[in-house]
Amino acid sequence: MKGILLLEDGTTFEGRSIGAPGTAVGEAIFATSMTGYQEMLTDPSFAGQLLTLTYPLIGNYGVNEEDSESDRVQAGGLIIRQICDQPSNWRSTGSLSDYLKQNDTVAIDGIDTRALTRHLRINGVMMGAISTELTVAELRKTLDEAPPYGEINYVRSLSSKQALEWPGDVAQPRYHIALIDLGFKRSIARQFSELGCRVTILPYDASAEDVLSVQPDGIAFSSGPGDPRLLRASLETARVLIGKRPIWGIGLGHQLLAMAMGGQVIKLKYGHRGTNHPVKNILTGQVSITAQNHGYAVDAVSLPDDVQLTRKSLNDDTAEGLRHRNLPIMSIQYEPEKRLFEEYLELVAAAS
Repeated sequence: MKGILLLEDGTTFEGRSIGAPGTAVGEAIFATSMTGYQEMLTDPSFAGQLLTLTYPLIGNYGVNEEDSESDRVQAGGLIIRQICDQPSNWRSTGSLSDYLKQNDTVAIDGIDTRALTRHLRINGVMMGAISTELTVAELRKTLDEAPPYGEINYVRSLSSKQALEWPGDVAQPRYHIALIDLGFKRSIARQFSELGCRVTILPYDASAEDVLSVQPDGIAFSSGPGDPRLLRASLETARVLIGKRPIWGIGLGHQLLAMAMGGQVIKLKYGHRGTNHPVKNILTGQVSITAQNHGYAVDAVSLPDDVQLTRKSLNDDTAEGLRHRNLPIMSIQYEPEKRLFEEYLELVAAAS
């Protein structure tokens, strides 16, 4: 079955359907990771986006039950060069194509993803649509009528509707962490649990009173999709919580926390999405290779004097980490590894 990709500027690509039939509209973006397609597809941070993977062969190790970051595919659609129809891996429980169909996800291959990536890199990310059922003219009309990515509050539909306890096996937890769900990944809660923490997941619009009522030792604002400037309730909660408990912002939560402390957020031309982004720790001089997924960033120039820039991208000097000079507050733009969880828990320990 034929599939068509139409970009906002009129550029078209023709390929083959490898997922569910239908039409998907979203922000066309690209990620440079060679692996991790299942994690990316199920990461709520990709909600509303047409995910282009630059690596030419996708699906060779199939999918499994353990690697999903949520309970379903969150990306709006998938665009790749070639799919592997016969995956081989001891953990595999099925093919990527079948997984996409089971999750009702529109996807196409046969696309020159390098050409598409160059186009987005030069012109910036833009709205796009992929379809297995519409003509280019019909798709143009659908795309023109769709709201821009930056105007949609995806967090509202993704966030938990009530307080939940993460099912970790921690008999005597070291600390109790309140995780504000802006579209959190399972790996965030799992890492806290593995470090001996009890995790209570709270809705994105929980008030500061709601958060403090669960009596947490620390508060974390999770990663998630979209423009943080749309999350007014979450922003107000963050402002009120400053100084009440040690706070950590991750991804979207990092941007939200920066705004709560007086900073501003900007949209990047084509974002950071991949697993090979070098970041420098300004305090130590150490450089780390990080996994990233964000289209917005904190404007470092806008930060007040009491907020310290701790990490920056070596590709474009984007702000990648912050710390308050006087309060137990830190934030990270990229996907945190275990050491960063430990660094935050050191703040929690010092405040306990």
